[in-house]
Amino acid sequence: MQTLDIHRSEMPDLQFVLLVTALCTSRLTALNISEALRATIFNRCWTLIHDSPPPRRLEDRVLDLRPWTELTVEAMVETIRVVLTEAGIQTLAWDHAPSEPTRTSTPEAKPLIERFAQLYPQPPEETDSGRAADTTPH
Repeated sequence: MQTLDIHRSEMPDLQFVLLVTALCTSRLTALNISEALRATIFNRCWTLIHDSPPPRRLEDRVLDLRPWTELTVEAMVETIRVVLTEAGIQTLAWDHAPSEPTRTSTPEAKPLIERFAQLYPQPPEETDSGRAADTTPH
């Protein structure tokens, strides 16, 4: 069983929004969020970035966050937390083993991945000597 504390997610806001909305649009049956609550979360996040109504087909229910700002993502985080808190849910729980990606990222996703890497750079890996692998001695 995997869990996520919605107030102490220990992950960047963008990753939190992407994970929660992916869970909400998934076909997982072992998730402690009702179908109605899943739809509410997705629909409210959709409304923050679109003038049109949310798509009905599950396959079309995807948020494209590439053109949006950090403020938009923060609004989505707050929306998700408020909806779940009002429903009495503090921790998301689902039963699904992590799986390997089924395909590589699409060219359309590359700008989002690059933006994410700029916002949250990975710390340099340390070698056995304790020195960062990408640094040179002075």
